[in-house]
Amino acid sequence: MITFFIALTILVVGYFVYGSFVERIFKPSDKPTPAIANPDGVDYVPISTAKAFLIQLLNIAGLGPIFGAISGAMWGPSVYIWIVVGTLFAGAVHDFLSGMISVRNDGASISEVTGKYLGSVMHNVMSIFSVVLLVLIGVVFMVGPAGLLARLTPQYLDVKIWTIIILCYYFLATLLPIDKIIGKIYPIFGLLFILMAFGIIISTIIHSAERPMMEFTFKNLYPGNIDGTGVKPIWPLMFITVACGAISGFHATQSPIISRCIKSEKEGRRIFYGAMVVEGIIALIWASAAIAFFWNKDGSTSGLSALKSIGGGNSNSVYDMCVALLGKFGGPIALLGVIVCPITSGDTAFRSARMTIFDRFNLDEKNLKIRICATIPILLIGYGISFIDYNFVWRYTSWSNQTLAMIVLWAGAVYLATNYENKNCCWIAAVPATFMSAVSITYLIYAPECFNLGEKGAFGLTISYVAGIIFAIVCLSIFLLTAYRNPKASLKKQSGILIGRK
Repeated sequence: MITFFIALTILVVGYFVYGSFVERIFKPSDKPTPAIANPDGVDYVPISTAKAFLIQLLNIAGLGPIFGAISGAMWGPSVYIWIVVGTLFAGAVHDFLSGMISVRNDGASISEVTGKYLGSVMHNVMSIFSVVLLVLIGVVFMVGPAGLLARLTPQYLDVKIWTIIILCYYFLATLLPIDKIIGKIYPIFGLLFILMAFGIIISTIIHSAERPMMEFTFKNLYPGNIDGTGVKPIWPLMFITVACGAISGFHATQSPIISRCIKSEKEGRRIFYGAMVVEGIIALIWASAAIAFFWNKDGSTSGLSALKSIGGGNSNSVYDMCVALLGKFGGPIALLGVIVCPITSGDTAFRSARMTIFDRFNLDEKNLKIRICATIPILLIGYGISFIDYNFVWRYTSWSNQTLAMIVLWAGAVYLATNYENKNCCWIAAVPATFMSAVSITYLIYAPECFNLGEKGAFGLTISYVAGIIFAIVCLSIFLLTAYRNPKASLKKQSGILIGRK
């Protein structure tokens, strides 16, 4: 329990200390934001700071800090390090920069932002990559809650029926102006989501006598066979599995939604950096609760085998935890929070996909017919993907998520290096970008759904490590050569050059 409270304290203090440091480097200005300068009544709508924070939190939270954190718990308390360090120095920086750079570029989608700072080739790659990722995430956040709802309702309301019902809601949320549905219900759901997480951790603490919370250890506790085989390496698997609870490229696709709504750049740290820290806290809660709950679930010293046998983080493990920890009445209430959270990320995933397409092809978001024509095909594609095995989609989503985060961090590093007199400020993005480059490629080489060198044993793992390190060094070298090669090059003024909507 001591480890949990230390980790929690570091996250809270880190928000004020390192978050303020990042804010001072970025230097928020008094220049009118897109919502004030160019309101359109659809996507560009001014909203309050509190409402923007809660919408941003629900936009980015989804199932990641719950399912991902519970799955990460299979490696044991070592997951705490990644959640805390990843949140403060990578995830929150990533979210802050993606949101604030979008503000400086008239609320542009992340594909437009990366295209501006990483070149036309990356612009085209990101336009496709981000839309594909958003649709995949929309599917994950459609099937996941549908599975939970099916367990709480009569048998005739099965997963397929709930999937269609959720899809109909997604159609309205993707199509209508942001203040018609999202702006009205998200703040309420955001508070429910936060209260549900704290209910889980309070109950875990109360039941600590029979299910104690484990203290920190670097030991890999992933359940394997008696002879030690079957244990999965912490690097890179845990760093991909725990995505949204530490860093997530999906967040960069969501931040432009709020960058088109905030009323002042000085709200950025509270909204973008702050929402990610809260998500890190939620991931810490679920990981800690899962380790305590499943380690001694059957009253033996079976370790985390019970969590592995149930499939890690999914609707079954969440259901078991909620009902056991919060009782007959508290369980369903907590489950509703888990259901609401992914639904309120799935709708904005599809909305962001629509916004990305509109930005790429310079379409008029005010035209309802065009919005309908763009929305329907996206949702139909998502519905078709929903029939593919959930775990298969989740694995590809996780890797795509972290790869997108890597790209966005490099774009942020380039922005800082080319828009500020002191180029060294770029390191707040360049360091985590280098790290995530190694994570992404190591996983790509090792994982079974990718090149699958993991089946080659120690040799395959070594090759994966070397490939990841080499790729990270190459990316960093390219960045240094471009960012520092001409120190006398003219810098763009800190106020920013807007990509005006055409």
